[in-house]
Amino acid sequence: MDDLTLDEALEDLSAAEEFLDYFGIAFDARTVQVNRLHILQRFHDYIGKAGCMPQDDAERRAIYARLLRRAYDDFVKSDALTEKVFKVFHMHEPQTSFVPLSEITLSKAGAPAAPAAGGCGCGSSSGGSCGSSTVAIG
Repeated sequence: MDDLTLDEALEDLSAAEEFLDYFGIAFDARTVQVNRLHILQRFHDYIGKAGCMPQDDAERRAIYARLLRRAYDDFVKSDALTEKVFKVFHMHEPQTSFVPLSEITLSKAGAPAAPAAGGCGCGSSSGGSCGSSTVAIG
């Protein structure tokens, strides 16, 4: 692989262990076995955040090696559940919603919101006879 460009060499790599070997990073096989996808995703995320990369292969290789080392170290010191690399780990966290002030309407104080004319408020267009047991009081 020494005669390949950095980009060509990276195209040939697929497993986390191959990436770590290519960049000369010593690793614990158990840590990689448990976190391989997380390590590679974190490495990808770090490359994305790094911004503009140099064109020179040697410089870029050094940066990639540093970023991969950092991604691997994240999972040596922590675990996948704590690091939450993938979206699935964020699904049960509290979600924040924003409602702009222009979307908020007010009715008379203490009065229930008035339903559509001739109906109970269910949205039925059958002239007010939807069969609902809810009756709007106006």
